[in-house]
Amino acid sequence: MKYLTLALIGLMMATNVHQISSVERSGSWIYMFDEHGKKYKTLSASTVGEVMGYSATFFVSRNGSWVYLWDAEGKKYKTLSASTVGDVTGVSGDTFTSRNGSWVYTWDRNGKKINTRSAR
Repeated sequence: MKYLTLALIGLMMATNVHQISSVERSGSWIYMFDEHGKKYKTLSASTVGEVMGYSATFFVSRNGSWVYLWDAEGKKYKTLSASTVGDVTGVSGDTFTSRNGSWVYTWDRNGKKINTRSAR
């Protein structure tokens, strides 16, 4: 088991996979920080928009009438309509939640709606 863990850590390091510890805006730039607190990616704030939340594996932003999903390497991989998603209320693990009117939605990290419930 110890060797398997070491092999997986080595593979992650070899493929340059990061885990997000923070996504921060400073002026016209969005900075992504890894699990060691080191800045590893810089994105244009005009492209990203407002960061709504992040987890270790992805982050969610809103720019105008669009909601974007970004991976841990800073690549945008999904675009959703903000009128469909509503207001993003939280990001955790591999899901995020949003509120749209009197409904609360849970979405997976791929932008698929996985649960709907009435807001309280």
